[in-house]
Amino acid sequence: MRIAIATDGTNVSLHFGRCSLYTIIDVDDGIVIERNILKNPGHQPNFLPQFLHDHGVDCIMSGGMGQKARALFDQHNIQAIVGVEGDIESVIDAVLNDEIEGGENLCHPKHEHAGHEHGHEHHQ
Repeated sequence: MRIAIATDGTNVSLHFGRCSLYTIIDVDDGIVIERNILKNPGHQPNFLPQFLHDHGVDCIMSGGMGQKARALFDQHNIQAIVGVEGDIESVIDAVLNDEIEGGENLCHPKHEHAGHEHGHEHHQ
């Protein structure tokens, strides 16, 4: 299974599309058989689910994502797990120990924005 973890620094990103990179792990029988870093090519409507599908990703983990993005991942047969937080190494350990649990979507919409992949914008 190829898993993409939305990454900022050494932690899981709060939003899958706004991360700086993806930590990609190939897991087989509870062991990481390959690990790579994939730079986020940029957040564009409808682009990232196809991009990650083209890279063979089976599962995406992040703090959160909008409903439209989740539907697009479903269309590409990519499992989306939100509510994942913490440092990447701890998340990978949890994956290997089959202890990963999704939780509350950590990406909360401020308002709907038509045509925007994740269905909302963040205001800082």
